[in-house]
Amino acid sequence: MSAESEGAISYLPTPGLSYDPGSEVYWDQAALDAEITRVFEVCHGCRMCFKYCDSFKSLFRILDEDHDGDVRKVTLAERDEVLDACFQCKLCEVECPYTPHLGHEFQLDFPALVHRQRAQRHRSSGSSFGDRVLADPDGAGRMARRSLGLANALNKVPLHRVLMEKVLGVHRDKLLPPFASTTFERQADSAGRIASEPGGEAVLFPTCYVQNNEPEIGQHALEVLDANQVDVRCAKGLACCGMPAWEQGDLPSVQKQARLNLDALEPFVDAGAQVLVINPTCSLMFREEYPKLVAPEDRERAEKLAAATRDVGQYLWSIRKEERFNTDFKSRPEQEVAYHAPCHLRAQRVGFKGRDLVKKVPGTDPETVMQCCGHDGTFAMKLDGYEASKLVGKKAFDGMKATDRDLWVTDCPLAALQFQQHAGVRPIHPMTLLARAYREDGFPSTQDDPPVTQAEGSDS
Repeated sequence: MSAESEGAISYLPTPGLSYDPGSEVYWDQAALDAEITRVFEVCHGCRMCFKYCDSFKSLFRILDEDHDGDVRKVTLAERDEVLDACFQCKLCEVECPYTPHLGHEFQLDFPALVHRQRAQRHRSSGSSFGDRVLADPDGAGRMARRSLGLANALNKVPLHRVLMEKVLGVHRDKLLPPFASTTFERQADSAGRIASEPGGEAVLFPTCYVQNNEPEIGQHALEVLDANQVDVRCAKGLACCGMPAWEQGDLPSVQKQARLNLDALEPFVDAGAQVLVINPTCSLMFREEYPKLVAPEDRERAEKLAAATRDVGQYLWSIRKEERFNTDFKSRPEQEVAYHAPCHLRAQRVGFKGRDLVKKVPGTDPETVMQCCGHDGTFAMKLDGYEASKLVGKKAFDGMKATDRDLWVTDCPLAALQFQQHAGVRPIHPMTLLARAYREDGFPSTQDDPPVTQAEGSDS
C-alpha cells in the first residue's frame, strides 16, 4: 500500500513525543515507534543532514532504494541500523531548523530520539560487559593505577589488544590514552588546591579524562586561571559526567554519577561560584542533559548547576576587559597554529573562546577547522565504530593538514588522540598553549612534543 493511500504523515509531534525520561510516555515503545516514523519522514523530506553521519546516509539509501520513499515500510532491523549509526556528535541538532532549541513546532531532536531508543533498549536488555567497562572510565582508571603501570604496558602488546577486542569490544588498533599514575584530584590535594569549604569565584571540573589520563591539562588550566587572578578552587569526590554511560542509554548509571557531581558541586554553586569545565562534552552534559536526565529529586539543583556551568575558555574570555586579564605573555609559539572546533563545543553555541584566547598571544592567529573528528566518546574505541570513525573524521584530518600549520590546538582531549593516530599530529589544549605562553621559554623547538603523562614519568 502506498503512503498516499494511507494518508500523509504529519510533521507535527505525535502524542508520543517525549525527550524527558521522567515521563511515562518516554518509556512507551509504541509511542517511540510513532515518533521515529514521524522524524524519519521529516528528515526524508528535508535532507539537510545528508553530509553528516551514517544515520542519515543509511536512512536516505533505505528509503530511496528499497521502499520508494515510504517510511512506513522501514523494517525494525533497518530502523535500528539508522539509529545505531548515530554517535551523538550533535551536529545535526546544531544545523536542524526544526528543533526545540529554536522553538520550532516540529520539536525535532534526532540525537535525543536516539538516546530514547537506547534507553528503552538498555532497560529491557542491559549492557554487555565491555560496554559496562567503557561506561565507567573512573573505574577503569582505578584499576589501571592498581596495576602499577602494567595496564599501560599491556595496551601496547598486540596479543593483549586482541584479547581486549574479544572481551571488551575495544578495537585492537585504537590508540588508547595512557593512564596517569596519580589523579588530578590527588595532585590538587597535595598542592593545597582542594577547598576546605565552598566558596571562591570558580570551581574546576577537571573531567574524567584529565582526572585519570592527563592531569597536566588540569594543572595548565589552574596555571592560566591563577595568572588571571581567578579565585578558583578544586573539589573532592567528582565523578565522570556520565556521557559514556548515556551513549548506551544507561540512565541509572548517569543518574548515579550526576548525583555524585551535584553533591560535590552544589555547595560551591550555592556560594556563588561558577563551574569551569575543561572538556566540552562534560560541559554539554551539565548544561543540556543533566536537567532532563537526573532523578526528579535532583532536577532543581541540576538546573542550578546548568546555569553556573562555563567552559573554562568561555569564562576567561568573559573577563577579558577587566584589569586582571593577563596579556603579559613571556613567550610565543614559533609554529603557526591550527585550531579544531570540537562538535560538543559547537553544540553549546557559546563560540570558540579557547581559540579566541589563543589569538591574544602576539603573532598567533589560528586557522579554524570545523569538521567532526569522529571520535565522539567511546564510539571510535569500539570494534563497530573504529573504521567508521576514521571515515567520519577524514575531512577534519585533511582540513587540519591543509592548513599547513605545525602547532594544532583543540579543546577536546579525545579529539587530540584521534588526530594523533590518523593525522600524525597531537593537538594540545588551549590551556596548555596559554600556560606555556605565560612562561619564559614555554615552547619547544618542534611541535611534535605531546604532553607527557604521569604514566610516562612526568610529575607536572
